[in-house]
Amino acid sequence: MRPYRVAMFDLDGTLAASKSEISPATVHMLRTLLSAIDVCIISGGRFEQFDAQVLRHLGEFCDLKRLHLMPTCGTRYLRWQRGVWDEIYFEKLSSDEKNRAIEVLRDGAEKLGFWTNATWGPALEDRGSQVTYSALGQGAPADVKLAWDPDNSKKEALRKFAADRLPDLEVKSGGSTSIDVTRRGIDKAYGARKLMLALRVTEREILFFGDRLDPEGNDYPIKAMGIDASRFMVQVTRFRRSRRRFARAVRSEPLRSSEIDRAGNDLLRTAAW
Repeated sequence: MRPYRVAMFDLDGTLAASKSEISPATVHMLRTLLSAIDVCIISGGRFEQFDAQVLRHLGEFCDLKRLHLMPTCGTRYLRWQRGVWDEIYFEKLSSDEKNRAIEVLRDGAEKLGFWTNATWGPALEDRGSQVTYSALGQGAPADVKLAWDPDNSKKEALRKFAADRLPDLEVKSGGSTSIDVTRRGIDKAYGARKLMLALRVTEREILFFGDRLDPEGNDYPIKAMGIDASRFMVQVTRFRRSRRRFARAVRSEPLRSSEIDRAGNDLLRTAAW
């Protein structure tokens, strides 16, 4: 039995639908969590995506110092310091690594029959520390993305194609239509370890929420390192729970590791009133 000191969240498919703004109820949830514990958002998108989907909707309040941002699958880390988002690290790919990743992803998409010019924005993106293939483009409607590969078989086929040809790089399935390529060993687990060092916490004090916890998903490395992980797609509605009960849940009331999902649901729901 133990309390959690940090809540970590994936973004697309977890805190919000793909490339969509967080809901007002999720805003309330995050604000309330930030009043009590540290919160980290770690996802495959760029910082600009975090800004558009989350930061612009939180409003100005003093608890941003407890918010940790890890864009591009933890290959970058930013904290709110002295009134700005300060970059702690940025693990960039070399030009050669990026060029090879782009070439292999396009080749695989074409050979597997996934490549199309009818996309909502570029299918391939150089994000500095990550190369991402998005089958329909980043701007595709969420429902269209979900319908493209409901059983993840297309993404897994392309992930395996790329991983076999890029053995020195990390290749993971990302969002509903995405494959992410980063430097070997620089993934969400890398980001989680950096967060643990910064906050002086252990794996047992973090609760993670993600939608791709399967072994080939980009959320899995966090689960594999021993952090309690819950596959929870946040659809926060208005729950009338007391602030007192919420404070007990996140600050001092122990949560059993054998009841991770129930604890996660309760943690989220007591934060959204």
